[in-house]
Amino acid sequence: MIKEVTGNIDHRLLINYRIDPEIAQQALPPYLEPKLVNGYAIGGICQVSLSKMRPKGAPAILGTSSHNAAHRISVVSAEGEGVFVPRRDTSSLTNVLAGGRVFAGLYHQAFFDVKKSAHRYKVEICSAKNKHSVSKLMLIDAELSDSSNPTNSPSFLNESSAFASLDEISEFFQNGKMGWSIRRQDNALDAIELFTKNWNMQLLKVNEVYSSYFSDESIFPRGSVAFDCATVMTNIDHSWLSKGVSFS
Repeated sequence: MIKEVTGNIDHRLLINYRIDPEIAQQALPPYLEPKLVNGYAIGGICQVSLSKMRPKGAPAILGTSSHNAAHRISVVSAEGEGVFVPRRDTSSLTNVLAGGRVFAGLYHQAFFDVKKSAHRYKVEICSAKNKHSVSKLMLIDAELSDSSNPTNSPSFLNESSAFASLDEISEFFQNGKMGWSIRRQDNALDAIELFTKNWNMQLLKVNEVYSSYFSDESIFPRGSVAFDCATVMTNIDHSWLSKGVSFS
C-alpha cells in the first residue's frame, strides 16, 4: 500500500454535531471513546475538495482532484486523539477503487454538487441507490460574515454550542489528527494521520444543514443529537500518512 499521499485542500468544511456521550459510545468500535466537550460528544461531517493529490514524491502535475466527505465522531484512545469514520464518500472512482487496497480507508461513490463563491458554500451530496433513485447524504448552505472580517463573529456560535469560541474549536480539531476506520479485510481498524503545513479556521453562518447519518434515529434516537456549528478552512497544504493497523 502507498504509505503517504499529499496535495492541497481547496476547502475543508467541518459540520459539527453535539451528541449524548452514551449514544456516541454505542456507535464506536471497542478501544475508542468519545472525546467530550462540556459533557457532549462531538460528531460531524468533514467535506473536503482536494487537488494535486498524489503519492508523496510524485510531481504535482500528476495529481488528481476530487470532492470527498467523511462522517466522523471525535474520539480518544490509547494511541491518541482523532476521529472514527463510519463512512466516506467521494466523487472519484479512483478513490473508490484504491480505498482499502492502495491506501487506507473505504469509499462509497457519491454525487457532489459543490457551489462556492468568495464567502458562501453550498454543498449537496447524494448516494445512488440504483439508476432510478438517489438518497441525500448531506446538505450544507453556509456563509462567512462579510468580506472585511470573515473570521471571528461570535454570533455564529449559538448559546447552546458545546464550544465557547472559535479558538476552542480550532484547537479541538487540530489536536485530533488521527483517523480510524474499519478495514475491508476484517474488523480491525486502519489508522491514518493528518499533517498540515498551515491551519486557519473560520466560522460559518449556517443557513441550512442536513445529515442523513446524524438524522438516523436507529443510531441516534430523537433528542440525542443536535447541530452545533460549522467552520471552513481553505488552501491547506497537507498529507495523509498511513499508520497501519490499530486494535486488531
